[in-house]
Order: sequence, then structure tokens, then C-alpha cells
Amino acid sequence: MNDPIQKVVIVGGGTSGWIAAASLSKYLGDTVKITLVESDAIGTVGVGEATIPQIRKLNGSLGLDEAEFVRATRGSFKLGIEFNDWGNLGESYLHTFGDPGLDLAGLKFHHYWLRAKLLGGSNASLWDYSLHHRAAYAHKFAPIQRVGNTQMGGLSYAYHFDAGLYARHLRTFSERLGVNRQEGRVVDVSLDAESGFINSVKLESGDYIEGDLFIDCSGFRGLLIGGALEVGYEDWSEYLPCNRAVAAACESAGPLLPYTQSTAREAGWQWRIPLQHRTGNGHVYCDGFTTQADATDRLVENLDGDIIGTPKQLSFTTGRRREFWSKNCVSLGLSSGFLEPLESTSIHFVQSHVSRLLEYFPDRNCGVANRAEYNRIVGKEFALVRDFLVLHYKQTQRDDTEFWRYCRNMVVPDSLAHKMELFQETGHIYREIDDIFRESSWVQVMVGQGLMPRSYHRMADRLSSDKLEHFLTDVDALISKTVQPLPTHAEFIAKNVTV
Repeated sequence: MNDPIQKVVIVGGGTSGWIAAASLSKYLGDTVKITLVESDAIGTVGVGEATIPQIRKLNGSLGLDEAEFVRATRGSFKLGIEFNDWGNLGESYLHTFGDPGLDLAGLKFHHYWLRAKLLGGSNASLWDYSLHHRAAYAHKFAPIQRVGNTQMGGLSYAYHFDAGLYARHLRTFSERLGVNRQEGRVVDVSLDAESGFINSVKLESGDYIEGDLFIDCSGFRGLLIGGALEVGYEDWSEYLPCNRAVAAACESAGPLLPYTQSTAREAGWQWRIPLQHRTGNGHVYCDGFTTQADATDRLVENLDGDIIGTPKQLSFTTGRRREFWSKNCVSLGLSSGFLEPLESTSIHFVQSHVSRLLEYFPDRNCGVANRAEYNRIVGKEFALVRDFLVLHYKQTQRDDTEFWRYCRNMVVPDSLAHKMELFQETGHIYREIDDIFRESSWVQVMVGQGLMPRSYHRMADRLSSDKLEHFLTDVDALISKTVQPLPTHAEFIAKNVTV
């Protein structure tokens, strides 16, 4: 590397900024000087955060102790997401983080289940054979790597936590590694007249912060990537029409559930994220089908406990930057794009893109081919997650409101249409290499919202009817035996986290 990066400047803190600071300082060490600029006067978006299991890899790579992390963030554990009223009013399913059943002889379990259902008339649901489902609805949790001596995987899990406390936890970690935090609001950006690269940012105090590589974590504003460098935005509202949200915390009520809840409303959906000390809630909606006042009322009237504070109003446009990395600036988090938190992917995008940045870490020239490859990979990941989210809206039988009729009848990306047609025809899911969602994730959402295959893979016929019945019975018994001795979610936290 002829001209190595000496100074990295991160503009914006919050979860995105401090994940970037923690990861870069951990892996680049003292080879670069990292400065993070943030202002206490600028608030962050999240009131509570739900994640997917990949966050355990991030925390593990940083060397964070799990119990200490959960304690510091007032967090809880998560086995999946419950979707209520998405396929039809009154229907629910759990998108779990684990594969249902047990794969056998190179064939996915759902094909054996399909055979029993299509030919044998079985009334058992796919989730009757899910370890995660059984544990979640018993309100139980404990880390399990594998079920006994079998090939059945254990409990794959993620977390719920307070996003502000997580950022604070990562800040402490980063500052111990030498990251310099600079308090202040950026009021101007200086560009090189010849290259168009960012030279420095000017703070309200008059100070200039110079750098070789700039990371934009300024949220929806996209202060560097959109403001200074004028990188455009690709609007995906035709597929994901929700453009507003109202968020509020409330007091905890009922048992501490080990899963997130997503309940479809008349013009969007409502999230529920259980933390140790409170519950995070929000209503994501489309203002073309309801008003802010009605959306806020709908949220408040469906809270489990007394509201804490004043509801926070947010507006957004689903989509992505046309370039995530332009010149010597990389956008992360909300500045790079926004896909609603229906499947808890917000933090994963940050984690994944920081990992990509480390993989393609540049010299001061920020070569064109290097940037192009980063943009290609990150763009592909955005598109795959987009398709997964759109599936939830498209695959609905609801016609009770104008919003759901729009979703049901909208034209979806060809990539998603093909995936849905293939599954309905064969029961097969083609999973692309950059897709963060497992095959069983696609299967659970499709089946959970009423998209049933017309056939199954012929390999499932290798078992006789009697052997198939015994196989399914054995799986059911194995799951029951595994779940029964587990502690409740609250008991596990009390014993292993809060002590």
C-alpha cells in the first residue's frame, strides 16, 4: 500500500458510529487515528432495538462479555419474531431463528412435513416441530448448542436492548482502544477542488477535523454522502410504502417474552420489543392511508403498560444510496439507506458493511475498482433484504383496508416473484450466497402467510409411511424433552445477567 490511510473521521455517533469505531479500532489498532464527531444536542432514533443472531458474531469478535453486555444494555434474549394478522386477521406465526424439525438424508425437513400434509392429511403445523417455537411460547430460554447427541441444532438467538445504552457500551470500549471522541456539530464540509474528496469537516466551534477517510453515520441527513458529495437516493416506496413511524416506550407488563412481536394494523404494523426495565413500541405506517394523529392513537391504545414519555414522530423514505461509498466517504446506517425494521436488520446492515469496509480497506486514493466492488456487494445485500420484507406485504390475503389491498395487488421485483413461484411449485427455496436470511426463514414466512407448495421433493418418498410417521413423532418427542427443563426467560436473566 503506497499511501496508507492515517486518519479516519466518523461523523455521527449512535449505534452506527460506535459500531464502526469499535470495529475499526479493534482490527486496525494503532495503524490509524480514529476520531468520532458527535453532538449531544442531536438525538438518536431508537427507543429500543431488536436484532438478529449475527450480532453475536460482532460482539464476539470485539471480545464483549455477553452477560456484561446484556446487563449494561438492560437487554433480553430473542428467539424470533411473532407476526400477527399479516396473512389474515386472527392468524399468527413465529419466524424463528432456527430450522424447524431435523434435516434427514440431505433433504430439508419441510419436505417431509409437506409429504405428511399433502398425502397423509396431517394437521400438524410446521411449527409443531420447531424447538424455538416451543421454547418461545413457553417463555423459556437458555443457550443450547445442540440437542443431545442428535444433529438437531440448539437455540439460535439474538437480543433486545436499549440502543442508547448499547452505543454507550461501545463508546467505553472504543475509547479504551484509543478512539478520540470530539463533541460538536458539523456545520461545513471542505472538498478538494481537484479530486472532490473530503478534506475536513468544520465544527460549530470553528475547529476543523481533517481526515483521509470519512465515515458518514449522520443518520437520515446523510450530511456527507448526500449533502457534501450529493450522492442520490434510490426510492423503493413502490414496494415498501410505509413512510412514517411513531415510537414510544411503556412500562413492562406480563411475562418477559423471548421474542419480538409485529402486529399488522390498518395501514402498517406495530412492533413490541421487551427489555428488562421497559418495553419498546412503535407504529410504522403509510401516511397515504392514515393520519399521524390516528397512527399515534392506534399505538397508544395498544400499549401493554403505561406510556413513558412523549411519542416520537419519524419520517423516512425506504430505499438506498445510489453509491454507498463515494470518493473517500463511506455511508453507514441510516445515511446509507433505510429498510423498515420489520425483520430487525438495521444493526446487521451496519455490522455487515463495517466488515466489508475492513475487507476492502483502502489507501488514501480509495481506488475506483475497490469502491465499485464494495458498492456492488452492499447493494446486493440491500436488494435481498428488500425482497424478504416485501414478501410480508405481498403475501397477504387481507382485503379489509385500502392499504392491504394495495399491498396484495402491487407488482413486486422479479427476483421475489420468481422465488415465490418456485416455492409454490416445488417447495424449493433458492438462497443466494449474500442473503442474510436462511432458507427456513423464507419457508416460515411463506407458509406462515399462506403460500403453500403444491408438491414436495421426491427424496421424501424414500421413507415408508410408517417410518415417516415415526420420524415426525420422534422429532416432536425430542423437542418436548429438550424444552421441559429449561428455565423461564426471566429466570435465566435473573440468574446469569443481573446478579
